[in-house]
Amino acid sequence: MTSEWRGAAGLSHRGSRCAWQESNLRPRAPEARALSPELQARGNGSVATVSQPTRRRARPLRARPDSLRQSTGVDVSARIIALELAETFTIARGSQDTADVVEVEIRHDGVSGFGEAAPIDRYDESGASALGYVESVGADLGDDPFALEDVMRRLPHEQFAARSAIDAALHDLCGKLAGEPVWRFLGLGRLGPPTSWTIGLAAPDEMATKAHASGRFRRLKLKLGGGDGLDVDRVRAVREVTEVPLQADVNEYWSLEEALDALPRLAELGVEYCEQPLRAGDPDGQKLKAAAAIPVYVDEDCHTLADIAACAPIAHGVNIKLAKSGGIGEAVRMAHAARALGLGVMLGCMVESTLGIAAGAAMASLCDHVDLDGNLLLRHDPWPGVELVDGVQLPSDSPGLGVQAVPDPR
Repeated sequence: MTSEWRGAAGLSHRGSRCAWQESNLRPRAPEARALSPELQARGNGSVATVSQPTRRRARPLRARPDSLRQSTGVDVSARIIALELAETFTIARGSQDTADVVEVEIRHDGVSGFGEAAPIDRYDESGASALGYVESVGADLGDDPFALEDVMRRLPHEQFAARSAIDAALHDLCGKLAGEPVWRFLGLGRLGPPTSWTIGLAAPDEMATKAHASGRFRRLKLKLGGGDGLDVDRVRAVREVTEVPLQADVNEYWSLEEALDALPRLAELGVEYCEQPLRAGDPDGQKLKAAAAIPVYVDEDCHTLADIAACAPIAHGVNIKLAKSGGIGEAVRMAHAARALGLGVMLGCMVESTLGIAAGAAMASLCDHVDLDGNLLLRHDPWPGVELVDGVQLPSDSPGLGVQAVPDPR
C-alpha cells in the first residue's frame, strides 16, 4: 500500500477559549506544528500548517488541586491515504480495489487523538471533500476537547464521514486524557455481538467457495442485487457449504416484486434478515414491511437521528454507520431512539482501517447485530489495535481507541 497526499496535504489549527490569564504565565510565540510521529510513520509529504496565538488559562490538576496547569487549545492535522484491498470487492453498485480515507489528528496538552473518515460516494462525499471539511472547521473546535456535544453541535451538518473522524479523534483524545478506553468512557460494555464477514457479489459458486473458507467468522453477510435472477441461487450455494447464520444485503437493487418473490425463499434458506432491498425513499417500503417473510433492515434510508422515526413504518431495523451518522455520539443516540421505536439495531461500516473500526467497536455492545469487517478486507492495516476474538471485533482495553499507527511494510 502506498500513502499519498491529495490536494492540501494537511492543515493545523489552534483554537483558544480563555477566561483569564495568570500574570505569571506569559504566552509563547505561535509555532507551526507538523504531523506527529504516528502519522509521519504513515508516509512522507509536506505539511501545511496554520497556527494562531493562544492564551493559557489556569485550571486545577486532579492530583494537586492547589496547583495550576496550562491549557494550550487544540491543533488539527488531516490527510488522505489510499487503503489497498486484499482483493476486489464488489457490491450491486460497483467494484473497488482501493478506498480513500482521511486520517485526522487532534492534539491537546501534548496528547494526540486520532480518527478516520471513510467518505461514501453514494452521498457525494470523497477524500477531497472530507479533507476540505476538516480544514475548514479546525479553528472552530475550541480549547476543551471534553466539550464533545458543544463542539459537534456547532460544526456544519454536512460531510458526515469527516464529522465522524473529528468525533472519533476527540473521543480518542478524551479517553487518553482520562486514562480510560473509549467504550468505558462511554459507560458501555466491551463485548459486542460477533461481526459478520461480507461475501462480495459474485457468481453463486464463487460466493460458496469464499463462504467455505470463512471458518473464523460466526455469521456471513451476502451481497446480492446482481440483476441476473441468480440472487436466491447465490444464497442457496452458500447455505450448502455452511450452517452459520446468514444475512443478505441488496444495496437498493430490488423492486417490490423481486423482493416479495425472493424473501420467502431466503427465509427457507435460513437468512435472518435482509438489508435495504428497495431503493432509498421507495414509496413501497411500507408494503414490503407488512408482507416481508423476514425482517427488513434499512441502510441507505437511515443516516442520522432525524431519520429514525421515518424508518419505523418501512423497516424492522436500521443499519447505523459512523460514516453516515457523523460520529459515535450521534450513533449512540440513534441506537437508543431505534430501541424506543421497537427497531432492531445493526452497526455497519465502510472499507476502513482499524482506526475507523475501533470507533464503531467502542459502541458495539449497544447493538443487536454487528458488521465491522472493513479492516479485515485490507491488504495492509495501518492501525492495528482491535482484535478478532471468537468472531467478535474486541476493542482495546488501552486508553482512548487503543490503536497505534504502523508503517507500511513495503
